[in-house]
Amino acid sequence: MRLNELRDNPNARKTRTRVGRGIGSGKGKTAGRGHKGQKSRSGVAIKGFEGGQMPIHMRLPKRGFNNFTRKEFAELTLGNLQNAIKKGLIDVSKPITEKEINEAGIVKKSKDGIKLLNKGEIQEKIEISLSKATKSCVKIIESLGGKIEVLEQPKVKRVRKKNILPIEKKEIKAETESPSQDNKEIKNKEVAESSTQETADK
Repeated sequence: MRLNELRDNPNARKTRTRVGRGIGSGKGKTAGRGHKGQKSRSGVAIKGFEGGQMPIHMRLPKRGFNNFTRKEFAELTLGNLQNAIKKGLIDVSKPITEKEINEAGIVKKSKDGIKLLNKGEIQEKIEISLSKATKSCVKIIESLGGKIEVLEQPKVKRVRKKNILPIEKKEIKAETESPSQDNKEIKNKEVAESSTQETADK
């Protein structure tokens, strides 16, 4: 083979349709854009525009909530894990990680990790580390003498301040105001005594 004989496989590259080359070509005049109007022009992107009336995505009722922070875990059962060990897809002598599970083909898609579920039975003593696992799975693996490491830590609940009722607020205010009132009474008594002494001296 020579350099001048190199070429692509047949139908590997499709020829670009040439438009505006006469009515006989089938793509002449309007060049496949229909006829006149806004959509025949370039640079127009009408996404759901309905001529000024309320679009259908705004007319229909909204329902539900999409949590953008929600994580998607691939599910792995204890039964499927035991079957993979029996088939020899996973080596029990070494610690099992999510990478080895994906490479073995037991779990194909794991966007945010793998979660171990208590379904089926496992007889092997294993050492495994996963993103998530149920409490019952952890107990079963540890009862067989194995080890399990849960990579994702549970969320810590935020301690919120208790809402003080209006009655309690009034009581708190009364407690804070009471000493100041006592001080005022003491001052008034002192002023009255001083004025009586001044009159007596005169």
